[in-house]
Amino acid sequence: MNFTDEQLINLMTSYLWPFSRIAAFTAVVPIFGTRVVPARMRLLIAISLTLVIVPILPAPETEIDPLGFEGLLVTAAQVMIGLVMGFAVKLVMSAIETGGHVIAQTMGLGFAQMNDPANGVTVPVVSQFYIIMATLVFLALNGHLVMIDILAESFSMLPVAMQGVSQDGLWVLISWSSWIFTGAVLIALPAVVALLLVNIAFGVMMRAAPQLNVFAVGFPLTLTLGFVFMLASLPIFLPQFNNLLEGAFMTVGNIVSAR
Repeated sequence: MNFTDEQLINLMTSYLWPFSRIAAFTAVVPIFGTRVVPARMRLLIAISLTLVIVPILPAPETEIDPLGFEGLLVTAAQVMIGLVMGFAVKLVMSAIETGGHVIAQTMGLGFAQMNDPANGVTVPVVSQFYIIMATLVFLALNGHLVMIDILAESFSMLPVAMQGVSQDGLWVLISWSSWIFTGAVLIALPAVVALLLVNIAFGVMMRAAPQLNVFAVGFPLTLTLGFVFMLASLPIFLPQFNNLLEGAFMTVGNIVSAR
């Protein structure tokens, strides 16, 4: 088998630059980009996706040398696109974690911390519960398949070139990042409002009967009612999480289509 230099360069450009975007995307996006997935496994997933996606893509029209300075700029642009797309989807899990943190602080369980193996940080137990539930729902809704489909479509809307994410696309990402707090509030609002009413009731009891040790009685009761309110608010979690996912996927589409 004899290959000319031009054929080798074309083969390299056909797979190297799409691989750069796909590898950056899988390194950040939920499920694939978590620390529980080994780096070798993420690399294998990126290579597999590249081998599947590249044959359906149009041939690159650029004749840039992949080993030259312009080729490095194209590689950097593809890495940037993948990171931005993956980060937009990862913000959904950050909103879930923030919502669990708000609930934990309100019910007095903020001191109960545990290590999050997915991100390598310490989070409240309530946040870890919501993260695990969101991950299971994400897989049940085939969110990982939707991510792969969006990744493949991004090569049509934003072909391989030196042009990365535009300024308008970055502003779309910044606007979407504000939804971390909005999504967290929407998820935690039912339990937080119920616990606030409980705390108001304890305040009235303390004013009516100062001899009553509200702290000794209220703390275990607040914990118990917090779990009850969490259980009662679970039916609201699915539509809120689904709305966040749809918003994330729409944001990714707007980022790659912005000019």
